[in-house]
Amino acid sequence: MDAAAFLHHLITLRHYKQQIVHTEYIPSQDAIFGNLDKPLHPDLRARLESSGMPALYHHQAEALNAILAGKNVIVSTPSASGKSLCYHLATLEAILNDKDSRAVYIFPTKALAQDQLRSLKEFACPEFLSEAAVATFDGDTPQTERASIKRQARVLLTNPDMLHLGVLPNHQSWSRLFRHLKYLVIDEAHVYRGVFGSHMANILRRLRRICGFYGSNPQFICCSATIANPKEHAQNLLDLPFEEIVGDGSPHGEKYFAFWNPPFIDEAKGSRHSSNTEATFLLTELIQNNIRSLVFARSRKLTELVYIYTQGQLPPSLSGKISPYRAGYLPRDRRQIERQFLNGELLGLVATTALELGIDIGDLEATVLTGYPGSIASAWQQAGRSGRSMDSSLSFFIAQDNPLDQYLMRNPDFFFGKNFDNALINPNNPHILKPHLLCAAWEKPLDDEKLFGAGVDTALAELEQEGRLRKHQKRWYPTPAITYPAQDVNIRATSGENYAVIDVSQGRLLETVEASMAFFQIHPGAIYLHQGESYLITELDLARHTAAATLTSVNYYTQTKEITDLKVVKIAKEKDCRGVKVYLGDVDVTTTVVGFKKKRQFTEEVVGEEPLDLPPQSFPTTSFWFDLPQKAVARIAEAGFNLRGGLHACEHASIGVLPLFALCDRNDIGGVSTSFHPDTGKAEIFIYDAYPGGIGIAEKGFEIVETLWQATLRLIEECPCQDGCPSCIQSPKCGNNNQPLDKEAAVMLLQALLG
Repeated sequence: MDAAAFLHHLITLRHYKQQIVHTEYIPSQDAIFGNLDKPLHPDLRARLESSGMPALYHHQAEALNAILAGKNVIVSTPSASGKSLCYHLATLEAILNDKDSRAVYIFPTKALAQDQLRSLKEFACPEFLSEAAVATFDGDTPQTERASIKRQARVLLTNPDMLHLGVLPNHQSWSRLFRHLKYLVIDEAHVYRGVFGSHMANILRRLRRICGFYGSNPQFICCSATIANPKEHAQNLLDLPFEEIVGDGSPHGEKYFAFWNPPFIDEAKGSRHSSNTEATFLLTELIQNNIRSLVFARSRKLTELVYIYTQGQLPPSLSGKISPYRAGYLPRDRRQIERQFLNGELLGLVATTALELGIDIGDLEATVLTGYPGSIASAWQQAGRSGRSMDSSLSFFIAQDNPLDQYLMRNPDFFFGKNFDNALINPNNPHILKPHLLCAAWEKPLDDEKLFGAGVDTALAELEQEGRLRKHQKRWYPTPAITYPAQDVNIRATSGENYAVIDVSQGRLLETVEASMAFFQIHPGAIYLHQGESYLITELDLARHTAAATLTSVNYYTQTKEITDLKVVKIAKEKDCRGVKVYLGDVDVTTTVVGFKKKRQFTEEVVGEEPLDLPPQSFPTTSFWFDLPQKAVARIAEAGFNLRGGLHACEHASIGVLPLFALCDRNDIGGVSTSFHPDTGKAEIFIYDAYPGGIGIAEKGFEIVETLWQATLRLIEECPCQDGCPSCIQSPKCGNNNQPLDKEAAVMLLQALLG
């Protein structure tokens, strides 16, 4: 059954309640080929022809022309467009012309590195490289193989974590690699955003100075999903000029992309059926119609639940044809599932984002996105897993009951139109910069600190004052008390401090949680997921930084409620937007976790609430905020609406929509609204980065604030609920239990802001 026929089949079913609110038809595209300015090595041309690739797609040729001309390049094209061939060919061309040439490929996950290892070996071994000359180096690499990899690897595939922890601190043993390093490849560059991206930028600064120490100056080849600012993002990561390649010359079949909104349970209250129930229904129908499918779920637990529920809906002859797939499984189990899917034993997979990146799992006919994955780039990455080499394919985006998803359901043109996704990083955030300066000084005494950008002098002075660095003859050294600082830096978070989660029944360490997230994830009473298992946190020891966990079996998860206070420290910028003053500046945020909700898995129903008594947490960050027009305040009072409720509703809805314009998650953003703020003497709405030091989200909000107001107004006005709901102005994390909220007052405020 082809895509169009399956869509027609769905609307005839009893379960169908007008869930399809938009279908985008994307026509097929024939290949667009390009020409190289200089021919490749004859052996490489022969290998391409024998692989059925007599010519390169236009973007591949354009990228290779720029690379072979000595330029740093970022290729930002859709999933399955052949980006990896760009860096494979450049690397092999260099190796064929210079036997000493080396390359390093950096992937965000071990699984992706393993997948690219297979594809490179299939293409290059043994014609151009011996098996031993291509190797992955990560946490799974056996100790017995590491010495030979350091000696023999011509192409090394690794990840940021191993580069940070294992390679750079031990660069002497990698001297041959660094001395002859020609290309450094950063694949899936759009993943390096926010805190992770800010750490990655500093790791790359460290890498460049080590290369300089050994006399090499590698070119950088970045590949990314389609984002709004690929060139800017690459330049922010590396502080080097880049050429961007954005046109896609690869062929693809036609695609139908359906937006699926779960039906209302109660339209007046805005409550809808669970997106997970809808995913179960769709996967069941896809499998029963013999359509090879992949469902993306937002968490490990939901991955397992959608799989279990779908298995229960299928007849015995088909129930064994689907499988879950997620991080936490042993590598051999994941490889077995991949093989079963490739050879046709399995028809369907339910997965977390472990399969979003470019891992090859064969030809898929359909993909189902259960909830907006946080960015348009990620959504297309997931949808692009189907139809890689097929005439027709199908993707579904099932909306969740939140402002972001519902905005897109009512405004599909935003999704299919101009790409607003901006990857944002802040490598000069002192909470991130300082630990990397310490790592750099450990690797080689610092005398080239200007490579680390603005703020480095202040950061070095603070490290000296803290007794962690000392200066001698114009060079910075770690103090004797510092030993292997890289092991204390969590590159996925802003703080190196961690809490240990202990399974008390077995007395073993489950994992660690970054200190700034501890009160939100491992508070007493929290349900903590580890490798698909649920643990109840029975105690949080603030002095010892430990959390006691007990294996449990419950059908709910927990979500914290918090109250926030904000103090303005400094105004950095201000501007006038339609007569309204908008500000950007430094603030101090104090957050107190006051309780938590128990929400039933799958249905999201609140089944209980409990208070918490935890100390407040304060951190400096960046915020933007804006005054409210006095005419709107007067109109709200005249109409008898609630000003505080209107401000509160605007704050929630704005935070819900902002991730559409910045590649971030809703949890990366915080907000405060008040009818009188003591630092300004006015009614204000503040929106800030929820990470110490900030990561660039507030700056983006300040830049596009008028667009944000327009999108927020549209979200609230178009929502069919009467008094506000989770799809528009309610927030699941609100410490005030979403009180007060006033939908009409929010509309008045936003209309006044837009003049």
